[in-house]
Amino acid sequence: MPNTYVDVSTLSQFADWIATTPPLLHGDEIIVEELPFKTLCAEQMQTYTGNPRLGFIYQHLCEQLFIQHPSLSITTTELQLSDNGRTIGELDFILHNHQHDRTEHWEVAIKFYLLHGDKWYGPNAIDRLDKKLKHMLERQLQHTQSDIFIRQYPQWKDLSQHLLMQGRLYINPFENHTVPTHCEGKRINTSQIVGYWCHQNQAHRIAEKLYRLDKPLWATGRTENSPLLDSIQGKVLHCQSESGRFWFIVPNDWPNNI
Repeated sequence: MPNTYVDVSTLSQFADWIATTPPLLHGDEIIVEELPFKTLCAEQMQTYTGNPRLGFIYQHLCEQLFIQHPSLSITTTELQLSDNGRTIGELDFILHNHQHDRTEHWEVAIKFYLLHGDKWYGPNAIDRLDKKLKHMLERQLQHTQSDIFIRQYPQWKDLSQHLLMQGRLYINPFENHTVPTHCEGKRINTSQIVGYWCHQNQAHRIAEKLYRLDKPLWATGRTENSPLLDSIQGKVLHCQSESGRFWFIVPNDWPNNI
């Protein structure tokens, strides 16, 4: 997969979005609701050249925001956990919290989910909010409790666990939905149910012009250079309307096309 280039202006807007946008879920002892970040000035940003996947850009910006945090310092990032030469997991961040004098394990994710039936599906319908949340809470965040981790990193026992999951939730305005209030027992933040989606055969009912969004703009929205959507092809499209509404347009057989 070739590297992608993201300019400072786009990164700065994305970092501001991360620092100010509420997470997808209300908080508990693990799920983060109160954001720890402060906005960055453009002078603190550098261009990004790397993996084009949105999650990588998001994690990169979280790292920059942690670096600028007055009470948190990064101990390590992307820590590989292996057993007999076999990688069994990777940890996003291990931080030291100077205010509370403790070491913390953080996992971060940006996700976009579309409500179909009673489940929230990713644009790639293999991904679902309930499965992702279960994986993060029961597997990813449990790595630091494992015997393998404690044996390899005895200096980091008793880490506190923190999950930051941001993004956006989408409903289909052309269908009747009962919108779930919870997922895997965790309360959904309804303030983030602000996107719309539809199948391709419903797209003619959208009454506004749409502009296509490149991946780095999925969170923040279109710029003056975003192209007008002039045709709907057989793939998932993420767009924003003239009024600012975010739209996913998906194939007619979605989510059964996996």
